[in-house]
Amino acid sequence: MRHRAIGVYDSGFGGLSVWRELRRLLPSESLTYLGDGKNCPYGGRSREEITGFAEQAVERLLAEGVKMVVVGCNTATTAAIEHLRQRWPELPIVGLEPAVKPACLTTRTRKIAVLATEHSLRSDMFLRTASRYADDIEVIKVVGRDFVEIVEGGEEHTERAERAVREAVEPLLGQGVDKIVLGCTHYPFLRSTIERVVAGHDIEVIDSGAAVARRVKWLLERYNISAEEGATPEFKFLSFASEEYRQGLERKAAAIEEELCARC
Repeated sequence: MRHRAIGVYDSGFGGLSVWRELRRLLPSESLTYLGDGKNCPYGGRSREEITGFAEQAVERLLAEGVKMVVVGCNTATTAAIEHLRQRWPELPIVGLEPAVKPACLTTRTRKIAVLATEHSLRSDMFLRTASRYADDIEVIKVVGRDFVEIVEGGEEHTERAERAVREAVEPLLGQGVDKIVLGCTHYPFLRSTIERVVAGHDIEVIDSGAAVARRVKWLLERYNISAEEGATPEFKFLSFASEEYRQGLERKAAAIEEELCARC
């Protein structure tokens, strides 16, 4: 069991931002990544559709023999995580939630913003979290229009990305917001642009990737299924889209590896 891979699933490229944090914290763990691609984006789809996509993805990852599944997609987590845990009660499954809790606990101005998909922002999970931790805090909800499509198209450093980020973020400036939560795993790939737009306004941009990696580490230790320290990890990439799309996932992950190595 220890030598098996951790499965990571997302609607497309976004979950590779979680992959990055897993590689940073758990360098000996093998990873199998499934980026749906065929049905992306999920943001405007129904809960039933997203649950069906998620179930199909977990079945595919289990066919690959993974020891754990990380639903590296905020939208799929809000729509399907409870169903997945009921369907596979013995399988460790980690989901994502926007980092609303840490933002609420550390805000100085009592005003935060959450950038996410339409589905995530209206989900019961998000509303419960906001209700629990933001009782006396103003939470401004903002949909990242075209953010997912920009990342899927590899356009993070283009004028289109700049326009989309400014349209979403500039209205927040001067409103007293001091935390912007990235509530979709695609959005961290636009983090540098977001931070450039908010520069000088004393706003912190946060996401949940590192927290998810810590949760995965804790579960691996709890179930005694951690890879042996120093083991050579293996990586595999899957998709329900074309072979070209799958290769794109592989190239994106390779770029992340280069980035991590450059920081070593």
